[in-house]
Amino acid sequence: MKHTFFIKDWLNSFLSLLFPHCCVVCGRPLAKGEECLCIMCNINLPRTNYHLRKDNPVERLFWGQIPLERATSFFFYRKGSDFRQILHQLKYGGKKEVGIIMGRYMAAELSDSGFFEGVDVIIPIPLHKKKQQIRGYNQSECIARGIAAVTGITVCVESVVRRKNTETQTRKSVFERWENVDGIFELNHADSLTGKHILIVDDVLTTGATTIACASRLAEVEGTRTSVLTLAMAD
Repeated sequence: MKHTFFIKDWLNSFLSLLFPHCCVVCGRPLAKGEECLCIMCNINLPRTNYHLRKDNPVERLFWGQIPLERATSFFFYRKGSDFRQILHQLKYGGKKEVGIIMGRYMAAELSDSGFFEGVDVIIPIPLHKKKQQIRGYNQSECIARGIAAVTGITVCVESVVRRKNTETQTRKSVFERWENVDGIFELNHADSLTGKHILIVDDVLTTGATTIACASRLAEVEGTRTSVLTLAMAD
């Protein structure tokens, strides 16, 4: 058995020399034990730390829009920053493992603050099925799976569906973003969510229009409470 483990470890080391895993931010080959980010990029990640602040800017974004328990984003998404590569590789680079790993990182750091306390189910913002077929996965679901691996909270991908294949929000005005997401989500056999505390998970927060559209649908289910967590927040 030990001999088998030795061969496997040697083979993995050899393959790493030929095809090294690299940091998605700086491109440096990752050392053993590092995942997705090298230690320096992990240290320098522009964290918001909003989960430590009551009535933080993410929560204020949703005031008057949806009933909210708590909300936060993990790091700032800044124009020109190398850290944008995290989302770029996740959404357009085909690296769904980035979402899973970053979800684990995020959950591990937020757990001690009690952010996940009382949450019954995680619902990632759904993609339209055509867009998901093209990409091969839903990046928000990947993040949610990483969170679930740390917290043990169930991920639900059946209760909310995206009926409209909307255009990208990236270059739209605030009004156009709201118009773009109007009525795009529908509930699907959502009885199982009755009375649940739901954590909505998405990749990046800008105006909050998509999240609010999803949360508004979920609010139609009796007794639900909503919290929001995104990997990044546009700064």
